[in-house]
Amino acid sequence: MKTICCIILGSLLYLPLSAQTFMTRNGNISFYSKTPLEDIKAENKQALAAIDLTKKTIAFTLLQKNFLFNKQLMQDHYNENYVESDKYPKAQFSGTFTGNVGTAPGTYKVQVEGNLTLHGVTKPVSIPAELEVADGKLTGKTAFAVKPSDFNIKIPSLVKDKIAEQINIKVLAACTPAK
Repeated sequence: MKTICCIILGSLLYLPLSAQTFMTRNGNISFYSKTPLEDIKAENKQALAAIDLTKKTIAFTLLQKNFLFNKQLMQDHYNENYVESDKYPKAQFSGTFTGNVGTAPGTYKVQVEGNLTLHGVTKPVSIPAELEVADGKLTGKTAFAVKPSDFNIKIPSLVKDKIAEQINIKVLAACTPAK
């Protein structure tokens, strides 16, 4: 009887992962630009993310205006002059991942490939990432860099020394099974 109870309890612990699609509306995307003249940091805690373990697909979308900066003036310049949030309100990623992600708790290394759309420009990206299974949740993590020039984001020469040529991006999305 004890063995049967352990088997049933064990199978219940893995039950949430049978729902192979995981989602969040609170994904965290942050970026950082470091130069000798100025550091620029911003964070968006309202990214939508979906990860499908069966199809091995992954997608993110966020509103540019949801990035919060330490200084309001930086936030205004970011939205008005650089990413032009009124004209290009969203940034998006859609792609696939390779690597095996099990149902047992643990961290699984994967390679993510897909298309990143920013400022109306779509570019292919390939980045390493981690998918962590724990407590019925799936958390995706990665860090990578992008060049504003690759996405036709123009940096005026007056402030060129205050913005790094490559912007470091971090992604953290704690997803729950889709209903």
